[in-house]
Amino acid sequence: MIYLDYQATTPLAPEAFAAMEPWLKSGFANPHSTHAAGRAAAAAVEVARDQVAALLPPGGRVIFTSGATEAINLAIVGCGLSVSAATTEHAAVLDCVKHLGGEVLPVRNDGLLDQVNTGATLQAVMLVNNEIGTIQPIADLAAAARAQNNLFLCDAVQAFGRMSIPNGPDMIAISAHKIHGPKGIGALWVRDGVSLTPQMLGGGQEHGMRSGTLSPALCAGFGAAAKLAAERMEMDAAHVAMLWDRATAAFADWTINGATTMRYKGNLNIRRDGIDAGRLISECRNIAFSAGSACASGSGRPSHVLRAIGLTDAQAKSSIRLGFGRYTTLEEIDIAAQAINRAAEAML
Repeated sequence: MIYLDYQATTPLAPEAFAAMEPWLKSGFANPHSTHAAGRAAAAAVEVARDQVAALLPPGGRVIFTSGATEAINLAIVGCGLSVSAATTEHAAVLDCVKHLGGEVLPVRNDGLLDQVNTGATLQAVMLVNNEIGTIQPIADLAAAARAQNNLFLCDAVQAFGRMSIPNGPDMIAISAHKIHGPKGIGALWVRDGVSLTPQMLGGGQEHGMRSGTLSPALCAGFGAAAKLAAERMEMDAAHVAMLWDRATAAFADWTINGATTMRYKGNLNIRRDGIDAGRLISECRNIAFSAGSACASGSGRPSHVLRAIGLTDAQAKSSIRLGFGRYTTLEEIDIAAQAINRAAEAML
């Protein structure tokens, strides 16, 4: 199996697995207990918190959550403010905005948002789009929000560990399994001075913001993945750029969806008229790739992101997303491209 679905999830790094293993075996104590074993587990959690925080701006705190979806809900609902978001945001953001009766802002054909022109007091814009890889000018957008005394939330799930996170947002949502860490853990970074209402009540863990027993194993895996990402960021970026060049050359007959310059190059979203993406994925069963967000897979609906950048339903349904990264090889790109192109040609 050739795995080209890095936006959905990434392979677990061996270093992350090694960091988790002791806490899944002998280090099973509750990190909120006061005995020696509990204190040791708590210390592992704090080491991981520091490792994650090292990839985020200064002047804030990291609140561990079950994932980015919970982090986003805590940020948006916990603020208690009127909210707006770009129409290309992840469903976790858009569903919160809809639930609160907020505003959805249009984007350009390349997926970029020119400005946050809204009366809402909380703006939510993702740094790297999960479907088309477009990189938003987060620093400028956050500065504009701050000039209006508004708060700014950045979904940095697809960017964290892959590029520097701009200093400007008031809250940043991240996830471990997008950076070769374990599933089931994420975090919300909250700037000092920003107040939130907890959305989960109980024992008051995580600065009183997120009740529930933390898993030292998941925290350790997240921390190890973040530490490795920090060490390898330049190397990984160079590798991804090389893969992008090989992939775009191999799919020269396809049209790229979204920006080509302001883009994370580990995301190649392309379309070819006359292709049925669902059928193509089925035909290429030895290659793991997608037609868009894993959250919407199987719904039968065209991607809301592709519709937002001006594609028709037919164009959206003829689009595929190839995601690659640290452990992808050039040979895998070549083999996958040959198989996908062969299957596509058979449909025309």
